[in-house]
Amino acid sequence: MSTPVHVDERSRRRRLTPVIATGIAALVATMYVRAVDPNVPGYFPGCPSRMILGVDCPGCGGLRGTYDLLHGDVAGMLDDNVLLIIALPAAVIGFLIWGVRAWTGIRPPVDTRRHARYMRASIVVLIVVVVFGVIRNFVPYLGSGPG
Repeated sequence: MSTPVHVDERSRRRRLTPVIATGIAALVATMYVRAVDPNVPGYFPGCPSRMILGVDCPGCGGLRGTYDLLHGDVAGMLDDNVLLIIALPAAVIGFLIWGVRAWTGIRPPVDTRRHARYMRASIVVLIVVVVFGVIRNFVPYLGSGPG
């Protein structure tokens, strides 16, 4: 027995509008990060956990790491935030999946087993991020560096 296909009845234009708007916003933000060095104070706000508590959160160094990657400095990206090696490709893949689903209008059928797998995977990701956030404050290499 095959599972039924769920089709989004909205027009393709309406389905794609948020995807395109998000893509444009991400492109503009990426161009800004490429043009403006986050290592120079005054252009970007600091991380609240670092400013208030003096500790690196899991995202600390992400902006500087993205800047480094956009300038071809992979080692610098890894030095600023090693978690970007997983987070950036995951974000791009998620965006592409969203775009394909918006284009085709086909949504995966509701499957409680799949939702349970996604929930378990989300919990694992959350645990990895929290553990990384704690460990990076005790392992010098994992710290986000100056900034």
